[in-house]
Amino acid sequence: MATKKKNVKKSKKIRKNDLTIHFMPYSEIANKNVIERIKKIMGLILDKKIIILQGKLKPDEEVRLIENSMTLIGNIKDFQGIEIATISGESENVNLFHKIRHNIAKILIGEQDAITIIGPASIVKEITQDPKKIELMLQRK
Repeated sequence: MATKKKNVKKSKKIRKNDLTIHFMPYSEIANKNVIERIKKIMGLILDKKIIILQGKLKPDEEVRLIENSMTLIGNIKDFQGIEIATISGESENVNLFHKIRHNIAKILIGEQDAITIIGPASIVKEITQDPKKIELMLQRK
């Protein structure tokens, strides 16, 4: 009688000083309301994870995220706030037809042509960005 082996990868225990990067596809938050999105992101930030989000938050969501993090400073031990940056794939040198097509796609599938990086300020030293790249500098411990 043959036995089947399961290919199960055991996860290692994450230590306190380990760096964790959480890739979040936009579909993970697409069907959530603003409060649920903020809650999900803040939960990961409070777990000291750096989030790479496929897509970008709406301006009001970004403001609420920053407001929520500001209220937690001083109330949660070692929480120093968040760092956030977004880079978009939009190009300025495109014709009118391409812009219209791009805007229709945005309406249908959301802001998925961007990448947003969100991290706790205790880990992320600085995020610098220009239209074509983001540089993420982390704290050494």
